[in-house]
Amino acid sequence: MTIVTLTTDFGAQDYYTGALKGALLRRHPAMQLVDITHSIAPYNIVQASYVVGNAYQEFPEGSIHLIGVNCVYDDGFRFVAGRRNGHYFLAPDNGVLTLIFDDPWPPADIKNLGMGSGAHFAVKDVFADAVAHLASHLPWDDLGESTPMLLQRIGLQPVITPTRIRGTVMHIDHFENAVLNIRRPAFERVVGHQPFSLFFKRHDPITRLSVNYCDAPVGEPLCLFNSAGYLEIAVNMGRAATLLGLNLEDVVEITVE
Repeated sequence: MTIVTLTTDFGAQDYYTGALKGALLRRHPAMQLVDITHSIAPYNIVQASYVVGNAYQEFPEGSIHLIGVNCVYDDGFRFVAGRRNGHYFLAPDNGVLTLIFDDPWPPADIKNLGMGSGAHFAVKDVFADAVAHLASHLPWDDLGESTPMLLQRIGLQPVITPTRIRGTVMHIDHFENAVLNIRRPAFERVVGHQPFSLFFKRHDPITRLSVNYCDAPVGEPLCLFNSAGYLEIAVNMGRAATLLGLNLEDVVEITVE
């Protein structure tokens, strides 16, 4: 049975998610639908890339991953299918696939799915047709025309010097932990085992890297690397974003002492 994951900014209060699932099952009933999330902030392809990029790897090869985020229909808009690491990805060509994977997509691994016929909800029929094709094990080359280029988006990268890292808040998760665009290899390269200070807003700096959220007293801020390898600012048993006033794109700075 083919596994199809769903990641959208459709929310849960409208008919969009249900209609998408219905269209998928009507085209190919023998599939297993798995909701990753329908709570991506509207149009936020950076958040979508973070979620999908860290979730898809846990699914078996051959899974199909649908990304319905920022499906804004205008002149030249299109949907695309891509294959990478044994998985398939269906998404609007808005840069989300280039945020998930840093290295270029070979033209043979990208197919143009076009715009679709439903002007206001084209994603439903485009995705359903493409999933039915892939789930029926029809040839990849018959899915659509190969396309030489995807719309490129480059994620905001931290500024790194020998003694400091200047990063930003890239994601606020469900627990209101503030995920930074600082990965463990960059942190270890600059900080290593040296004392450091993590400055954010006008709060006292965090000067200790924790392993678990409970390493700090209840209600106290801490920083640690999450399971995806990104540095987080969190509060033990609390909501860091609200309590510390952290928002997306806020600047943080790590200095080595």
